[in-house]
Amino acid sequence: MGWSTRQLAELAGTTTKTVRHYHEIGLLEEPERASNGYKRYGVGHLVRLLRIRRLTDLGVALADVPSVENGDERARRILRDLDAELAADIERRQRMRRELAAVMENRAALDMPPDFRTLADDLPEAQRSLLLAYSSILTPVAMAALQEQLSGPRGDLDAEFAALGEDAPDDVRQRLAERMVPEVRRQQEDHPCLADLGSSSHRETAVAESVVVHALVEFHNRAHLDVLRRVHAILSEDDGTVGENNETRG
Repeated sequence: MGWSTRQLAELAGTTTKTVRHYHEIGLLEEPERASNGYKRYGVGHLVRLLRIRRLTDLGVALADVPSVENGDERARRILRDLDAELAADIERRQRMRRELAAVMENRAALDMPPDFRTLADDLPEAQRSLLLAYSSILTPVAMAALQEQLSGPRGDLDAEFAALGEDAPDDVRQRLAERMVPEVRRQQEDHPCLADLGSSSHRETAVAESVVVHALVEFHNRAHLDVLRRVHAILSEDDGTVGENNETRG
């Protein structure tokens, strides 16, 4: 005495709809019918159904089940590709867990690109927001250079620029700009890839420039922007090669 479709499905932990679908696509042979016209499945059908379920649970596509069962070179290629996909998914999920842990430990890490989260406490909120905006346009190489640049000790000049009030007088702005020029020049020499937005961005130059300009305006007050313009003017007077995007530490 065999099993009905419903009983077979229950034994295999699946549904009658799935069993019928496997019949339709040729993965599971239909059994002979009893004298009353009902299908009666045997243990061979159960084993076959369990094998199909095991392969699909491992991620094998239904269309690839026959090839994997044959165990030929195509089967090995399918399984290798599947293993690579699973490895990439595991790495992605592990990275997500690390980032979640960083955010749970320090809410400020949410405002930083993932690789910069250790710097969250060392940077003012405006600069964290700038970095997050820049991460949408800069190449991995440029972001790595920016991370190296920001990992260095932050001196009084950085703090003075961050604390600059919007009503700072003209002479204060000029002195600060003049003091910042050597530092910006050193940054250019240490990280030349950041000097050219066209080569350091993976976006169209016009789009990248719009991100930089809008981010600078959004996250700096008028005095900050004025100081950056003065720095740019002094450097441009020397060699005409520096753009606003170089003052990333400001």
